Amino acid sequence: MSEESWRHARLIPTSGIDGADEQERRATSALLAVMTAVREFGRAVTAPLRAPAGPIEAYIEVPFAVGHGKFNLDGLIRVGRGRGLRDWTALVEVKTGPNTLLRGQLETYLELACEQGFDAVLTISNEIPPAPGEHPALPDKRRLKKVGLYHLSWLQVLSSAVQQKVHHGIADPDQAWILGELIRYLEHPRAGALEFRDMGPSWVPAREAVVAGTLRSADRPAFGVSGYFEELLRYVSLRLGRQLGTDVTSALSRKDLANPAARTQTLAASLAASLAGSGVLEGTIRIPETVAPIVVIADLRASRITCHVDLDAPREGLPTARVDWLVQQLRDAPDAVRVEARAAPHNGPGPAQLLQDLRVKPALLSADPAMELHTFRVAMTTSMGVEPGRGTGSFIDSLIDAVDRFYNEVVQNIKAWTAKPPKFRETPEPPQPEALASTALSSQDGPQRAAPQAPARRGNGGPGRVRPPTERHGPAADPEGNRPV
Repeated sequence: MSEESWRHARLIPTSGIDGADEQERRATSALLAVMTAVREFGRAVTAPLRAPAGPIEAYIEVPFAVGHGKFNLDGLIRVGRGRGLRDWTALVEVKTGPNTLLRGQLETYLELACEQGFDAVLTISNEIPPAPGEHPALPDKRRLKKVGLYHLSWLQVLSSAVQQKVHHGIADPDQAWILGELIRYLEHPRAGALEFRDMGPSWVPAREAVVAGTLRSADRPAFGVSGYFEELLRYVSLRLGRQLGTDVTSALSRKDLANPAARTQTLAASLAASLAGSGVLEGTIRIPETVAPIVVIADLRASRITCHVDLDAPREGLPTARVDWLVQQLRDAPDAVRVEARAAPHNGPGPAQLLQDLRVKPALLSADPAMELHTFRVAMTTSMGVEPGRGTGSFIDSLIDAVDRFYNEVVQNIKAWTAKPPKFRETPEPPQPEALASTALSSQDGPQRAAPQAPARRGNGGPGRVRPPTERHGPAADPEGNRPV
C-alpha cells in the first residue's frame, strides 16, 4: 500500500466524533488544555476577560449542586494571582455546530458563579455577538452586577490562535506545535467550529422583493436579511484579521460602544430602510494603520458589490500633481478601479475616471484649475452572487472575495499624505561689523549691501590730493625766527 494513504498521527484527532455531546466535550477539552500548555495563547484568551497574568489551570465536566439537583459544567478556568491572593475563576459554557446558547441555562451559570464567589462566566459558540460587549443570549443585566459575562465565537478563538502562532510567535517550539494542532483541529469540518454558512431563510424572498420593488422596511424579510448582513461583516472582519495578524472590526462610534443593544436595533432599522428604499446593504470595516475604513455596499438590484475608501488629497501642489500622487501609489491596482475627486467648496460627487485613463492623463480629474482638490474616493466594483449559501455563485463568497481583493490590490498600497517638515531659512553670513552692536544683522533684514565709501576731500592740490603741512601752514621759518621775504 502506498504511503500517500497513511494518516499522520494528530494530537487532537477528529475521528470518533459521533454526536453533538462528544463534539462539545472534545472541543472544550482541547481548547482548555492548550490554554494551560501554551502560555502566550492562554494569556491572549484570558486577558480580555480581565483575568490576572498568572498560571492557568483548567478542568472539564465539573460537578456542582444547584438547588436540589446536580449538573456538570462544561469547563472551569482558574488563574493564580500569587502572594496568597484569591484565584480568579471563570465558568465555561460551550456550544458547537449550529447549537445556540440558552438564556435560562446561562442565567443558572451566573447564579452559580455568584453563589460560589467566582469572577466570570465565559461562553463559546459559533454565534458572533452583534457588537463588542454584547452577548448573543441577551441575559438579564441585573445578574451581571457581581459576575462578569463574556462571549467568544469559535472564529475568534481560531483567529487568536493563528495570530499568536503565525504573527506574534511562540517562544517554545514544542508549544508552537501544540498550538498548531489546535488550529488544525478547529479548522476541520467535524470539529464543530463552523464558519458563516448561510444568509438565512429571508434572503431569497427579500432579494426577489427588492428586484420587484415590493419590499418595505417594516417587512420581516428586510429585518432578517439586515441582521445576517451585519453578522456577515463581522465574520469577514474576523477572517481578514486572522490573515493580517491584527484586530479588524466593524466601525463603531463611541455611542455605539457605550450602548451596543441600542446600536443593534438602530442599525437593523437603518439597513432595512436602505434595503427597501434603494435596494442596498452597507457596512464599514476598520483595519488598523490603513488610510481609511473600507465601506462595503451590496446593491441587490444591480447585483454588484462596491468597496471604497475616502482619503484626503495633498494640501499643496497643483491639482494635476495631487492626482498623480494618488495614481503613483495605485500602480499595481486593476485598471477598472474608479477614482473620484471632490473639491473643497463642494460636498457632492465630483468628476470620476477609471484608473487606466488617469495613468495616461491625470489632468482628467482636474479640468477646472480654480477648484482645489480636497478628497479622493477610490472604489472597486465586482459582480455579486445571489445564492444564500456558500460556494460558486453565492453572495457570501462574492462579498468575501470583493473585500479581500480590494484590500490586497488597493488599500494596503495607499499611504496618507503628510506635509513636509519646515526647514531652516538660509541666511548669508554677515560681515564682521566694526561699528556698535546695534548695527548687527537681524532675522528680519534682507541681503546686506556694501556701505558706500565717503568721497575724498578736495584741496588746493587738486582732487584726491592731501596737502603737506608746508602747504597748509605756509613757508617754514628759519632757525633765527626770520621769515623769508
